[in-house]
Amino acid sequence: MAKARRIVVKVGSSSLTTAAGGLDADRVDALVDVLAAVRGEYTDQGTGVAGKEVVLVSSGAIAAGLAPLGLTRRPKDLARQQAAASVGQGLLVARYTASFARYGVRVGQVLLTTDDTSRRAHYRNAYRTLDQLLGMGAVPVVNENDTVATDEIRFGDNDRLAALVAHLVRADLLVLLSDVDGLYDGDPSSPGTTRIAEVRGPADLAGVSIGSTGKAGLGTGGMVTKVEAARIAAAAGVPVVLTSASHAADGLAGRDTGTYFHSTGRRSAGRLLWLAHASTPQGSLTLDDGAVRAVVERRTSLLPAGIASVEGEFSAGDPVELRDGAGRAIARGLVNFDAREMPQLLGRSTHELARELGPAYEREVVHRDDLVVLHP
Repeated sequence: MAKARRIVVKVGSSSLTTAAGGLDADRVDALVDVLAAVRGEYTDQGTGVAGKEVVLVSSGAIAAGLAPLGLTRRPKDLARQQAAASVGQGLLVARYTASFARYGVRVGQVLLTTDDTSRRAHYRNAYRTLDQLLGMGAVPVVNENDTVATDEIRFGDNDRLAALVAHLVRADLLVLLSDVDGLYDGDPSSPGTTRIAEVRGPADLAGVSIGSTGKAGLGTGGMVTKVEAARIAAAAGVPVVLTSASHAADGLAGRDTGTYFHSTGRRSAGRLLWLAHASTPQGSLTLDDGAVRAVVERRTSLLPAGIASVEGEFSAGDPVELRDGAGRAIARGLVNFDAREMPQLLGRSTHELARELGPAYEREVVHRDDLVVLHP
């Protein structure tokens, strides 16, 4: 942990704002003090470049916009959430800009949606932008694009976003900060509960009751989303520290605080992690038994001949689920045809389709490079 060079830090709304909404300048400054100190702790002896690289995934845009808009609590309807995000995002970045400026550090705002990072070209652009900002000594401040997002606000959370960003930038460590100082084997406020210091795999969490809401009620996540984010990152080869914002310095220094999730897997092709965990399928393709075996066991592309039926309204490039005959989702991929084109393709070979419809139809429905298996 202490040797990690590139670190992604995620902070929740409740750690940055007041209970009534609006940014708490003292809390923001306290976090920035820790991050600025971390950036100065490492010197590359080969290049002489000082400082660790930090990517900050920050919630708080919607919460920051509540008070300025006269809202007393987080609205439930999407339109007002987006309005609050529009006002709050500017305030949030301005606060970070001013706070980091005390140390002569620049910040860069990066707003992402799942579409930006599951499609091949968009994924490369996102990586290049973040990598360039880090290379120029800036701190990227990442958030979901809540002003225009729909599913991101309703179902997403910045804990999961942080796990995916950690994989995107090839981070050495992910630190999840909240208002709780780690994962406990029960309600932290109840007597007799114990902090879980380390998690080496799913078996360590068997029987553990995980709460679903935070104390302040300003964010969308809770301990459930943090544990799920830790699982995603750890499975992708990125270790995770879960602790409170007040213990951020200890967590980043590798001292005994919070909960440490050991990495459990290896890094995979980058954007496939986004495809598996962050995309929203726009339809589904049901495969015959032979196609299921080809996709799952041999990791081949999906051809029209192996598709039995199609559901949903989607366009070329959209994510779709691949299902077996029992309706179980076995994979997810980016489809190469519109839904309206699919009925004429089902069960037919690419050579036959090319002769009848033209050479543009002699291709995969889902290419293996755009496909991730969910259930081997």
